[in-house]
Amino acid sequence: MKSQHPAASAEERNARIAVTIFPLLVLGGGAIALMMPTAFTGLAPAINPLLGVIMFGMGLTLTPPDFAMIARRPIPVVIGVIAQFVVMPLLGLLVVSVLGLPPALAAGVILVGCCPGGTASNVVSYLAKGDVALSVAMTTVSTLLAPLLTPLLTLWLAGQYLPVDAGAMAWSIVQIVLIPVALGLAARLLLPRLVAAALPVLPWISVAAITLVVMAVVGLSAEAIFSAGLLVLLAVVLHNGFGYALGYTAARLFKLPVPARRTTAVEVGMQNSGLAAGLARTHMTPESALPAAIFSVWHNVSGALLAAYWRRRGAAGETQRPAPETNLAS
Repeated sequence: MKSQHPAASAEERNARIAVTIFPLLVLGGGAIALMMPTAFTGLAPAINPLLGVIMFGMGLTLTPPDFAMIARRPIPVVIGVIAQFVVMPLLGLLVVSVLGLPPALAAGVILVGCCPGGTASNVVSYLAKGDVALSVAMTTVSTLLAPLLTPLLTLWLAGQYLPVDAGAMAWSIVQIVLIPVALGLAARLLLPRLVAAALPVLPWISVAAITLVVMAVVGLSAEAIFSAGLLVLLAVVLHNGFGYALGYTAARLFKLPVPARRTTAVEVGMQNSGLAAGLARTHMTPESALPAAIFSVWHNVSGALLAAYWRRRGAAGETQRPAPETNLAS
């Protein structure tokens, strides 16, 4: 058995701790907000700025090799991104139709499906012995496409449940996602030493930010949780689980190697649910943000379990880059 470099071992240990602790912190924060909802409704105006902080952190973690990867291996990236924006939106529509969710909750589930991949998927891919470089490339491309595809898909699929202003939603995504990511990229290029010193604490800043977002959403949606929380949880579990399965199947159909199949499954199944919560709160209703808040907790739990299962099975011939410098917050 090949011994690990001490630094790599420490990075993996930190990644494991963060992936384990993150859903527990979010779950605890959500429970507190559910017990004292009025104490956290005042956080509502901070939701989008907090998401901007998370996306700025994502920009700080990106490097030129991440973009070079897209040029070197475009086919796996394209397969994953197409699956992301085809499988999850249509799965969301199917799940809400089968379960008969109320309009506001149905629109929220579909919106989660129309969002790009979550940044936590990079760490989960690493722990699952997936292709981490491919994971970062897929997350980056789907995030950059989100201002165009997320509003259009939401209008098409969720517009039957609630009115959707696609133009206003696109502008919100530019403000929440593209501008902070671009600023993060610029900071990494202009201030590399300062950014390098800050990278170890970035995941925890992101964890704190998404926990506050979830607490705000839960506080605003407490009544909906008591009336339909279990049904929404079922919708989230089905959406996430079938996303993993269909993502893996799509990669297998195109004969991608096992590490790339695992990465595609994780990228498709794990969504930027924090972004979905912010968009739902801004452009739909507080209840529409509830599926995103629940998804934010569940997909990290399921992702950690899936990673543990695949890690035990191993992945022959895989090539991984070191533990990713990434956020764990969506």
